[in-house]
Amino acid sequence: MLLAIDVGNTNIMLGVYSGKELKICWHISTKRDQTEDEYGVIIRNLFQQNGIEAGAISGVIISSVVPTLRFPLEKMAQKYFSLSPIIIGPGVKTGLNILYDNPREVGADRVVNSVAAIELYGGPLIIVDFGTATTFCAVSEKGDYLGGAIAPGIDISMEALFQRAAKLPRIELAKPSKVIGKNTVSSMQSGIIYGFVGQVDGIVKRMIKEFPKKPFIVATGGLAGLIAKESETIEEVNRFLTLEGLRIIYSKNVSPENL
Repeated sequence: MLLAIDVGNTNIMLGVYSGKELKICWHISTKRDQTEDEYGVIIRNLFQQNGIEAGAISGVIISSVVPTLRFPLEKMAQKYFSLSPIIIGPGVKTGLNILYDNPREVGADRVVNSVAAIELYGGPLIIVDFGTATTFCAVSEKGDYLGGAIAPGIDISMEALFQRAAKLPRIELAKPSKVIGKNTVSSMQSGIIYGFVGQVDGIVKRMIKEFPKKPFIVATGGLAGLIAKESETIEEVNRFLTLEGLRIIYSKNVSPENL
């Protein structure tokens, strides 16, 4: 079995694969000062609670946008699973041709998402990832990574509103009954939800104009479902797109008998 680890700025998503089947998935908080032992204990406890034997894991692959966690997670895999993990970065086979001015600037999450989307949907594509930042990735019909856009994420915007506006409360993110709010909370919910829907549709529509052929629009990330329900452009939500990309990349970098 394969342990796939996607490290975001806010959360870490863990997935265990048996072949191509995602058996189970967990989310834990990203803590930059956590040690390899702390992460090891957390993951082993999750395994134990769900009846998964650590010895059944034959491979580990890690994608991280938090550079300081690369070493602790690498040491965790070595210490708790006796495995050297594949870490997404230079030298790892992805099969993705990146047409960025500096390909090294493309985040690991964007690379992994693109690899998964190409295999699952084919090109051309626009991938919208609702993470700490909201990212938009453009992939050509041939499967080349063309570039994209990066905007502040929903959680960042909500927190900024709470921190910088003295009279505005911290709120639950939920769709309000009407766009025109009748109180502070519903007004904030309306502005955040429909503001981000407008942002997503606006950027995607402008990106579509730069494609010779209409791309397929797929979204991922924790809040993708909420925004997609109101969006005019998002065609599919795939919550596990990044984990799928990690599984695919792992298969490109190991011999078949180790899958």
